Amino acid sequence: MSDYGVTLFALAGYLTQFAAASCGLAVLIQAAVFRRSRWRMNWRSWRKRDVPAWLLKLWRTDRESKSLHARTIWLAGCGMRIDPRLYLIAGTGIVLDKSGMGAARLIVPALAVAAGLVYFDGALLNAIRKYRTDIIRKELIAVASQLLYYAGSRLHLHNKLMKCVSLTRLIRPELIVMLNEWYHDPDQALRQFKEKLGTEEAYGFAENLRSLRLHESEEVYESLKALVREFKARVEWARESRKETTSYLLFVLAGIPILYTFQVFLYPWVQEAARLFDALNS
Repeated sequence: MSDYGVTLFALAGYLTQFAAASCGLAVLIQAAVFRRSRWRMNWRSWRKRDVPAWLLKLWRTDRESKSLHARTIWLAGCGMRIDPRLYLIAGTGIVLDKSGMGAARLIVPALAVAAGLVYFDGALLNAIRKYRTDIIRKELIAVASQLLYYAGSRLHLHNKLMKCVSLTRLIRPELIVMLNEWYHDPDQALRQFKEKLGTEEAYGFAENLRSLRLHESEEVYESLKALVREFKARVEWARESRKETTSYLLFVLAGIPILYTFQVFLYPWVQEAARLFDALNS
């Protein structure tokens, strides 16, 4: 087996060990932190359980910090309903500091891979957030355009939104939950809708829906049109940004054959010429 195959096989083994270690650590934290429900019927009840204060103080995640604020935004944008403080505790439990990362590389290579994933989780979460935000933005454009099509209709706003469900894919579960809770408490339903999506576009769209619910007027529909134009501009900007990134990546990949051409064909001649000049000088 070549060196490349051995390296790839070892990396796959390290990633498998890291996944197993992460699952085990999550199970241990959940077993140590959260109490099990006494009655079996309470297991199905959806209740948000807070992380104990002593655990937050132990890992110093009980206060606001740049790292906590950034991961709150990233996790919300990725649609992950995980407490960012518990996420930081899990990450800190894997890697304590940069010196620990170097020691892990010497002791257990799998922990070194885990350390790298923890330290570079921001780039991964940010990439997932941008991808998800782009999809949400396109689906909100479709829903808002459909609402503009129904402008002037005597249909209730709830019925208009019901006709827009088929246009969505990613936001469909959140949209259906919002419509199911609409007549119970519309403000609460809109608030949960934008918080579950966790993007800036969802917040703006929810505020426009609140204005439409209170009073359907030409001014509100003009505001919705402006919102659609802004979303389309952002979609176009994101598309151009991806094109530039792809072009740069292709430019880098195009240089790889040139580099190997130099190493395979030209570099041996350079070495032979260097040996010849050394022989002449001696």
